[in-house]
Amino acid sequence: MLTKVLLILLGLSIILPSRSEGPHVESENGPSAHDDVYGPRPQAAEEKLLSEETKPTLSGPHSTLGKLPAATHILNSILNNYDHKLRPGIGEKPTVVTVELSVNTLGPISILDMEYTIDITFCQTWYDERLRYNGSFESFVLNGNMVSQLWIPDTFFRNSKRTQEHVITMPNQMVRIHKDGKVLYTIRMTIDAGCLLHMLKFPMDSHSCPLSFSSFSYPESEMIYKWEDFKLEINEKNSWKLFQFDFTGVTNITETVSTPTGDFMVMTLFFNVSRRFGFIAFQNYVPSSVTTMLSWVSFWIKKDSAPARTSLGITSVLTMTTLGTFSRKNFPRVSYITALDFYIAICFVFCFCALMEFAVFNFLTYNRTKPRASPKLRHPDIHARALMPPRASAHQHPDAFVCQIEDSDESDGEEGPSCPAQQSLSPGGIQNPGGCCKWCKKYVCVVPRCEGSIWQQGRLFIHIYRLDNYSRVVFPVTFFFFNVLYWLVCLNL
Repeated sequence: MLTKVLLILLGLSIILPSRSEGPHVESENGPSAHDDVYGPRPQAAEEKLLSEETKPTLSGPHSTLGKLPAATHILNSILNNYDHKLRPGIGEKPTVVTVELSVNTLGPISILDMEYTIDITFCQTWYDERLRYNGSFESFVLNGNMVSQLWIPDTFFRNSKRTQEHVITMPNQMVRIHKDGKVLYTIRMTIDAGCLLHMLKFPMDSHSCPLSFSSFSYPESEMIYKWEDFKLEINEKNSWKLFQFDFTGVTNITETVSTPTGDFMVMTLFFNVSRRFGFIAFQNYVPSSVTTMLSWVSFWIKKDSAPARTSLGITSVLTMTTLGTFSRKNFPRVSYITALDFYIAICFVFCFCALMEFAVFNFLTYNRTKPRASPKLRHPDIHARALMPPRASAHQHPDAFVCQIEDSDESDGEEGPSCPAQQSLSPGGIQNPGGCCKWCKKYVCVVPRCEGSIWQQGRLFIHIYRLDNYSRVVFPVTFFFFNVLYWLVCLNL
């Protein structure tokens, strides 16, 4: 009986150790499967890369975490005695910050507010000896939550009006720490920056919109900015919102600005754009030119059609006024006159002169001083003929002046329409246009049929009754030469 009990105990002692060794073997082989999450690397290679100080001494299930404890140990060791309030190299040398910039989206450009919107990825690189470490990791990539634990340059954009940092789904900023102490800080932001637009040549204008940045508190003796071989990435494949402008290039300058708090190094980028002319041409130049030419139609309308000519002239003037107001609707209130304002103003003058031409023509031909007949000759349905003897004067023509006056029942006692005065000019005589200024007598003839004389030779002689004929030629020719001179000056400046 005792022999059987001993045999059973001996068998149990042999079986139990074999079962306990099975799970222990699986745990030894387990890390190779779990290490695939961080990258398939042989266990032997990992042990060679780890330094003696950072090599984990964990055993059992904790050994399946791979390099995570080593990375945590390195990060904790470099941040343990790190003071993020002090810049690197304080009291010894200035900190050199290398800048690199990538433009994601440019525009739109607001003419009324004189500002533009730009979406950039801003990269800054500097060396911080306090962040050096020894280990197998070439660099650490930290998210935006770790930025507050490191020293970051206090760069700000000097001409920004509004700045937005993107935080969806996490803050769009990143820090990369290299083992030699090199730090790369990247952040994405959208900036509404001011851009002083000089609109004198509008709409043939070109602009350079600046983006200026510098340190807020560190003067040039403590912080220096420099470009990474002026490395600027322009992603024009993105949906840029320039609309009325074309992007023509980018330039940069570096200057030192003196302030009461010190001399600061300022870096400025200029985004050069030029305006597209097509939109303004169809919205302003074409309607203005067509309205001006439309006002000339009154020169072909009979002078007796006063309502038609007057309404056409007034409509043209009001249309030009509306176009001038519309061109300034979405425009900054600048105190100077732009090229478009000058063109619309000249078109307005042409339309106004076309209206005044008919007013002058009507005044000189129908509102002249007319000879009046004696009241005794006025009688309904009777045609009277008055004979007016000439005055004895050496300066007037001795011939008779005859005018026929017709009265009708519809006139109600008022003088009816009179016939135009007829007067012939003799050599040495001077015409007498009634109701006209004396200086006009030498150059203007208001008689329907007058013949030139010796005194008119070599002088400008204008026949009032042919004023429409003159206007049909003078207005188009003058407007044509104005356009030629205008576009030559505007396009060559």
